[in-house]
Amino acid sequence: MKVSLNWLSDYIETGLATEEIAEVLSDLGFPCEGIEHIGDDTVLDIEVTSNRGDCLSLLGIARELAAATGRELKIPEVSPDESDKDVAEFAHVEIAEPKLCGRYTARIIEGVKIGPSPDWLRKRIEALGLRSVNNVVDATNYAMIETGQPPHAFDYDKIADGKIIVRKAVAGERIVSIDGTTCELGANMLIIADPRGPVAVAGVMGGLDTEVSEATKTILLEDAYFDPVSVRTTSRKLALPSEASYRFERTVDIESVDWASKRTAQFITQIAGGRVVRGVVDVYPERKTQQEVTLRLSRLNKLLGIEIPSEEVIRILSALSFQPQAKEDLIVCSLPSWRSDIEREVDLIEEVARVYGYNKIPTENKISIEVVPVDTRQKMIESIGTYLNGCGFYETINVGFVDSSVARLFTQGDVKGHLGVTDVTRKSANLLRQNLIGSLLAVLKTNANAGNLPCRIFEIADTFLPAEKKGVLPIEKTKLALVCDGNFRDLRGVIEGLIKSVDREAQIVFAPAKMVWAETGAQILINQKASGAAGVLGRAVKEKYDFKDLAPCAAELDFELLLALQRGAVKVRPIPRFPAIQRDLSIIVNDNIRWADIIDAVETRAPAELENIKFVGIYHGQGVPSGKKSVTLSLRFRDEDGTLTHEAVDCFQTDIVKNLDKCVGAQLRTV
Repeated sequence: MKVSLNWLSDYIETGLATEEIAEVLSDLGFPCEGIEHIGDDTVLDIEVTSNRGDCLSLLGIARELAAATGRELKIPEVSPDESDKDVAEFAHVEIAEPKLCGRYTARIIEGVKIGPSPDWLRKRIEALGLRSVNNVVDATNYAMIETGQPPHAFDYDKIADGKIIVRKAVAGERIVSIDGTTCELGANMLIIADPRGPVAVAGVMGGLDTEVSEATKTILLEDAYFDPVSVRTTSRKLALPSEASYRFERTVDIESVDWASKRTAQFITQIAGGRVVRGVVDVYPERKTQQEVTLRLSRLNKLLGIEIPSEEVIRILSALSFQPQAKEDLIVCSLPSWRSDIEREVDLIEEVARVYGYNKIPTENKISIEVVPVDTRQKMIESIGTYLNGCGFYETINVGFVDSSVARLFTQGDVKGHLGVTDVTRKSANLLRQNLIGSLLAVLKTNANAGNLPCRIFEIADTFLPAEKKGVLPIEKTKLALVCDGNFRDLRGVIEGLIKSVDREAQIVFAPAKMVWAETGAQILINQKASGAAGVLGRAVKEKYDFKDLAPCAAELDFELLLALQRGAVKVRPIPRFPAIQRDLSIIVNDNIRWADIIDAVETRAPAELENIKFVGIYHGQGVPSGKKSVTLSLRFRDEDGTLTHEAVDCFQTDIVKNLDKCVGAQLRTV
């Protein structure tokens, strides 16, 4: 943004030298990149961040200087000379895309005389890098530099029926812009049209057919608000940048559109003659309400690390037109319409800090760092990660949103119950996750496509469940999810080992359960409390992710319940003094017999000397009848008071085998 100091003096008298003005602007967040002397004028080249569209104008820069220096800001008086004719007799405006055009104003100026601009006007705009065209075009450029609102002047006689239509282009439409570029318009591009066709690309550039020429007598003056994303997208696709699009892309002040239109109309009549037709066609589909943001003085002082007097805070906010109202520690600010970059408390704190002066924040020769021990939660996360890494699992970090098709796979009810966002940047994957498995499956699919198998992954992240009552914050729960391409027994072993690593005494049960996403599923019970779910993915899920040759399994655990399992001191037992005796049993049972049933049958008749039961494997094949399976388990016996004899273990084993036959119909496999 180039700033003419001669021109700037129309709005504020700073009494500062050029270098001092450059320094003040730099301190305010607008670094000066160059100083150029042009004739008797001095031009500053300053950098304006993309969120400060209000400062792409001399009035915006003057407003900042006024806040920093305490000098008076002089706003031009606007009172265009109007005729007795009514604008409704000349023009009509229709906005077909109110989401892309928030406001459109049209004024009519009759009796203008097109000619060269006066020298003072030409010198001012040329000093800022703009080319002088004629008095009317130069006047609109002058108004744009002054107000930051880009106007456009149409030759009214070339607008069919005096009707302006703001709509999207129809595929195949084209327009020749005023710089001679032939633009092939796309279906999503916003244009200004009359009943015959396009007359301008909205927010970018006017059309050659309706531009102001020497024959122009009547002008239709446009001042409007266009959606920044729409203007930016169209400008890039057409490779048609302009001073207007540069400002619209960075947001103009929708509330000042009419004021800027009056100012432009007044300036045109002063330069090119003519009179403004009474009234304005102002189409404003959805009027904006003034926003309020609160600031806590205690928070400001804590965040900045210094004490700024409340009177100074009020002065700064008042100078920035925030209309502060103090209520003890709280300051309520009503935001001016041109400050679209202010959304929250920390934004106000930044405003106070930059105007107060970052150089006033003291520096210390020494800083103190307090070492804080890792909290219990972080320790648990590290412990889980270490254990799962040892089991071959790798941690992933995913976006906290999924699309509706994924959410539907893991939701019993309607996906409308999911919390979501309406941000235009997330038109599809805009639902907050209630389940982590869907995101992990996408990672598994990526690895499978790359041939990176076997693949075992996990994630610890928050899930969001809507509260039952409206207006209540969502239920935010941290979950641990695991996905692997191996068999379910491996995953179960990892989960049991993980839980045992947290609490060796925990009782873990995998109870059969139906789940919407699983072909075969189980509810995970820890100490008889539901703590998660696990299962083999169902057909619908595999089809969604196109798992043709994989049968992945997944699990999800409540992290908070794992955290609650942590105990204080770990109890250590001495190494056993006496040896153990291990017996392997291969039993034949029906296919529908579960491992949990076998465990129950063993433990029912198990003596105190039974130290451990271990699953070894399952066999189907020669020697095993159809509809049955051979299950091999290993039993370890030990007596803490003496050495066991094989005769005693034989008796233990006989009782266990008899009970297996009674409870699950098991027969010892002898071949």
